[in-house]
This record gives sequence, C-alpha cells and structure tokens, in this order.
Amino acid sequence: MSHCFSFRRAAVLFALGLTLAAVSSAQTVWPTRPLRLIVGFPAGSTPDISARALADGLAKSLGQAVIVENKPGASGNIAADQVAKARDDHTLGVVINGNLTSAKMLYPKLGYDPAKDFSLISLLTTAPLVLVAPPNLPGGAEFFAAARAAGSQWNYGSVGLGSVGHLGMELLQTKVGKMSAVHVPYPGNPQIVTAIVGGQVQMALVPPGIAMPLVHAGRLRAIGLSGGRSTLVPDVAPLSEAGVRDFKLEVWTALVGPASLSKAAQQRLSVVVPLAMHDAQTRQLLFNQGWTAVGTSPEGLRTRIQEETALLGGIISTRGIRLE
Repeated sequence: MSHCFSFRRAAVLFALGLTLAAVSSAQTVWPTRPLRLIVGFPAGSTPDISARALADGLAKSLGQAVIVENKPGASGNIAADQVAKARDDHTLGVVINGNLTSAKMLYPKLGYDPAKDFSLISLLTTAPLVLVAPPNLPGGAEFFAAARAAGSQWNYGSVGLGSVGHLGMELLQTKVGKMSAVHVPYPGNPQIVTAIVGGQVQMALVPPGIAMPLVHAGRLRAIGLSGGRSTLVPDVAPLSEAGVRDFKLEVWTALVGPASLSKAAQQRLSVVVPLAMHDAQTRQLLFNQGWTAVGTSPEGLRTRIQEETALLGGIISTRGIRLE
C-alpha cells in the first residue's frame, strides 16, 4: 500500500514538475510575435542601412519577422522617445551617438532620459566621418583658407541639431579657427549631399557610405577624414594632413530597447545580436556600405556612451550650444 502511495506521489510530483517547466519555458520564450525596429532617420540613411542589415540577421536567429519603421525627425529623438515609451516587449530602436550621449545636455525638455529609459543592447556599427564639399572648391589647406575668408556666407549641413555631424562641425571650426559657417539641419544624409551638389551647402561631415560614391563620381570632393587612416576609405587622407590637428570623431549606431524590456528579451538579444553582426556576409555588406560591423555586449555599448558623452559634452560647453 505504501509502495503504491509513493508511486502515485512520485507520478504527481513528476507531472507537476513537467507542468511548471512548461509554464516557465512558455514565459521565457521570446519573441512571441514580429519585432518593430524603429529608426529615427529616412530610408537609405546610414542608420537605416545598419538597421536593415541587423533585421535580416535577427529574423533568421529569432524565427520572427523584424519590421523596420522609419520615423525621421529631431535628430532621431522622436523615434528614440517612441522606443523609450514602448511597453509591448517587442519594440526596439536603432539610434545614433547623439540620442544616447548629447541629447540630454542639449534639450532640457527632452521627452526621455538616455541614462534611465533604455535597455542597452549592443554597439552595432562605427564609421569615421568624411568632410565633403562641392568639387569646384579647392582641397586640403586651401579649402580651410577659403572657408575662413567666406565666413558666414558658407553653410554646413548635418542630420539635425545636436547630431554628431552638427557637433563635429562645431568642433572642427574650433580646431581650424576663424571659421563661422552657418549650420543648416536636414532630415538625413542623403538630403545633405543633395544640397551640397546643388550648391546650397558648402560642406558637411558625413559617413563614407554616403560620401564616397559621389566622390568617386566626381560630384563631391573629399576634403579629409576624421581621425586617422581607415580601411573603409583608404584613398582619403586624414584631416591632419590638411593642417587640422587632434580631430577624431566617429559616427555610430546602437541597438536599444525600452527600460521595460523583459530580462528574457535582453538576455536573448545579448547573444543573437553580436552573432548577427559578426556574420561574414553581414560584415561584408556593411563594409561595402561604409560601416564597420561591431556587435558588442551591453557593457561595450555603455563604455562607448561614457567616453563620447565626455567628448561631446566638451564641445557643447566650449561652443555654448543650447537647444530648446
């Protein structure tokens, strides 16, 4: 009798264990439906290129569709705000440097707090910046002599107030000295280069994937590269060779989720995102578009944010930049 009771009790406990395991498994399976990947810039922009490369890899790894949604405006801050406020556990965002570093310093009324409202997932891609100008302008040191002489009659473009292109140009004007070109914001890099080709803007710092096809076609002139030499653009000399010293700046993209993103989602993404970005085909695709694929841990992204917040904060303070 006791043996029968023990057998029944063991069977019940075994069945209960299976049930609890199934419930636990069901709770930790993620994603359960397609993902939204929000990008704060237009289709064809550099963040969009990174997002679509990542989306393909994630869809294969996760077994769910990944839908890229472009929500341009306010240097990507409109899209970043949507991501921060998402509560469906299936919304992520591809953001740029400024959204996670300088935005809070520039916009006192920013709708989100970069330090508190996001789950950091991965640094996705990095690239140096190419200073480009119309082909009828001189190159090298002569370009900067012309820029000083033109003063505020020249314009420079960026993808928006507070963007790396904006702050980078302000830093560049400080490094060169006696430059006072006027900032003109645009929705994305494609619109900037169109304005340069059309003569409305005389210069901009843009990623190589946007700049180099037009440089090679003779429609833009590459004045120089931020930082040192790069395998992404081996035929463009650093700006230091044109007399600009200590000017190093990159543009980068990162994957974030809202702070409410479940631990199950964060844990799975911390594994599959680096794998997707390290895929040889994805790396080559991004390289061809002017990006170095990275794919870090959340800690790697956090370190980059801390380093660049200090750099961009210095630019904002030195130039007295304040936006509403």
